[in-house]
Amino acid sequence: MRFYILAILVILFDQASKIWIRFHFAVGEQMEVWPGILYLIRYENAGIAFSMLQGYGRLFVPIAVLVVAFILYYRSQLKTKGIIVDLGTALLVGGAIGNAIDRVLYNQVTDFIHFNWNHGILNLADYAINLGIILFLIDNFFLRRNRTKQHEGD
Repeated sequence: MRFYILAILVILFDQASKIWIRFHFAVGEQMEVWPGILYLIRYENAGIAFSMLQGYGRLFVPIAVLVVAFILYYRSQLKTKGIIVDLGTALLVGGAIGNAIDRVLYNQVTDFIHFNWNHGILNLADYAINLGIILFLIDNFFLRRNRTKQHEGD
């Protein structure tokens, strides 16, 4: 249940933030939030990461569907699910669905978060996906191995 609640919250926060940006910022308009560090800049990305493959946004919706299906299958195969698995997979699913909604409705994704040390402009779904991948890897390469070793020692 925790997984589903978290995934829905990611989708809701992602979509709400994008709607707010669309209503309050023109494309290209920016606002400094934290001087020299964080800016809000509205950018419409009709491609994928790093603005590659511009104009083909909807072609990535099936990929998002496959990612979500894989994660749901993966979760169904796990014998134990901890907070890290729930959080990581919920972030991945919520982020994938959040960006897929934009691609279906607008054939592009609204990005708006820019940190001065990063050249990209991202959105909450992008950050959810990135953090979800990190948590997924931590669980698979560190925590799961520890659980396996503990079970083998029993």
